[in-house]
This record gives sequence, C-alpha cells and structure tokens, in this order.
Amino acid sequence: MSANSNERQRRRSSTVATKAVVTVVSIVIAGLLPASVAAQHQDRTGKEVVESLCISCHGTGASGAPKIGDRKAWEKRAAQGLSSLSQHALTGIRQMPSHGGNLSLSDTEIERAITYMVNQSGGHWTEPISRTGKTADRTGEQIVKAQCLKCHEKGVGGAPKIGDRAAWIPRLKQGLDVVVRSAIQGHGAMPPRGGLANLTDPELRNAVVYMINAGTPSASAKAAPAAKAATGQDYRVVEGAAIYFGVVPADAIRRRPKDYPESEFGVPPQGPQQYYVTIALFDASNGQRITDATVKARVSTATGAGPEKVLEPTTAAASRSYGNYFAMAGGGPYTVNVQLRRPGAPDPIQAQFEYAHQ
Repeated sequence: MSANSNERQRRRSSTVATKAVVTVVSIVIAGLLPASVAAQHQDRTGKEVVESLCISCHGTGASGAPKIGDRKAWEKRAAQGLSSLSQHALTGIRQMPSHGGNLSLSDTEIERAITYMVNQSGGHWTEPISRTGKTADRTGEQIVKAQCLKCHEKGVGGAPKIGDRAAWIPRLKQGLDVVVRSAIQGHGAMPPRGGLANLTDPELRNAVVYMINAGTPSASAKAAPAAKAATGQDYRVVEGAAIYFGVVPADAIRRRPKDYPESEFGVPPQGPQQYYVTIALFDASNGQRITDATVKARVSTATGAGPEKVLEPTTAAASRSYGNYFAMAGGGPYTVNVQLRRPGAPDPIQAQFEYAHQ
C-alpha cells in the first residue's frame, strides 16, 4: 500500500472516530437535557412544599421549630422579613438543615413555604412569583373573589356592582380598553390596580370582563323560548353572544386623538351629525372576547333606512371591538340593526338597539 493510500486511510479512520465521538456526546447531552434544561422545573406553591416537607417539624413544633398557627412564635420571625427568614432556611439554622433537608428545593419554593406558614399564623404576605417560568394568568373569577368583591359586590364608593350592566354599560361606551386603563391607573376611590399591586394588565382585563358578564345567561341556558335573548338598553345576549352597543360623537373622537388614534378609528368625518357606532362582543358562556366575527350595522329612522356598513375591527385582536361612522341628523330616535357572523356558523346573529341623542 502506498504512502498516499495509508494517509487517506488514516484520515478516514480519524473522521469516523470523530463522528462517533460527536454522536456519543450528542446522545449524552440529549440524555441529560430532560433532567436539566428540557424539563424546566416548575416551582411548587408554598402549601405544596409545606405539606410535603415542612409539616414534619412545623406541624408539631418538633425540635423547637415554630409551629404553624402559633401567632406569637411567627410574629417574632415575620418581623425579620422574608429575606432574612429565607436565608436561614437556605443555609440552615439550629436543628433545621439547609434547604429544609431537601436540596432540590428552589429559592422561590423556600420563600413560598415560609410565606405560607407566616400567613397560616396570622400574617398577610404575598406569595413570591416564580423565577423559573411564566406564571399562568389568574382568571377573572379568581381575582374578583380575592379582591374586587370588597367594593364591587355592594357598590362601595360608587363602584359598579358585579353583573349590574346598567352601571357598566356607560363605562364601556368608550371601549373596554379605557375601562381597563382606568383600573390600571386608579380611578376615583379605587387605587391603582384595584389595590393589588401584583395584578398584570391581562389579569385586570379578565377581572373587568368577569364583573361585566357575571350572571349573563350561557348559551346552554336557553331551554325556554323566553330565555333565548336577554336584553338591556345597551346590550343584548343573543344565541350565546353578549353584544355591547355604544355611540360616540365624531367631534369627541376628533378632540381626543390619543384615546382614538386614526390608525384604529379612522379619520372622523366632518360635521356635527356624524357618530361612531361601536360594538363589543363576548362569548356569553365564558366571558371571552369574540375577535373573529364579521359585523355589519344599519341606522334607520321612522322615515327611512341608511346604508348598511361593515363595522371595522379596532385595537389589537386580543381586545378587539368593531365600529364605523354613521350620519345621524336630528335628535332621533334611531334604530340600529346589527348583524354579526362567525366563521363556521350557519346563520348570522341579529340584534337591534334604540338610540337617541342626549
């Protein structure tokens, strides 16, 4: 065999060996990923950690551990703050080993367990958020029951009561986004974010939608013909769709470009007789906004009907409403016929509203 042949054979062997090493390393890495990176550890709640581990000592006060529910024992410790208590738990203190004896506990899980025990002993701490993954948004019902009920259940300080559409509809005429923004910033007697600082914007939206739609008949609750549609001055519940109706003068939109950007609401027509008809749609069974409908409307008076127009979607799809400009000369009254169709639905949904200028 020539020297060149020997060299080629050596290179082939080297290449094969290198590929084999790469393959073995890839297999090893792939085997490790599920246990480390790929699994994406999800932090447990404080209650889960306490019930699975901490209860063995803190449930009975064994070895001098402060007993869950012993206010005096926990008051002294709570006064040190979460950072100090969690550091003691991480490094170990007196009879308690580091990480409570479970080294797989994350820092957040330890903080949550401490917070849970403090709260079970008279404290009012907020459970820390996860540092390892995105926490799912709380539902509107969860937030309302935990916080909003304090004022919105009985209308404290003029707060619109939960499910009182007569009180909510006027607030919705400028769109749900305006209502949510008021909740974020604070409005009247209501502090920013309803007094719950860790509420996210989507969670606030969930809570507002829940309070508006609370008590709305679901699509399945139509056994009797009389229950087929629920009505109010500015809303209808028809065939499982909650339809909210509003009218805004074009002049008001023109004066408030920040609230009504042209990119969303178009250029308001000139003249005092132009009005923007807006429709917001929700699924009556779950309170979720309907974003995939085609919506049309026609404004009529006793003397005749105007043209039918498509109501164009406004704002982002996650908070979509529909609207367009109509001429409404005189004081009215006007009849506004709305037709909406959803993809896959065999028939359109019809709703009718009455409107007169204030």
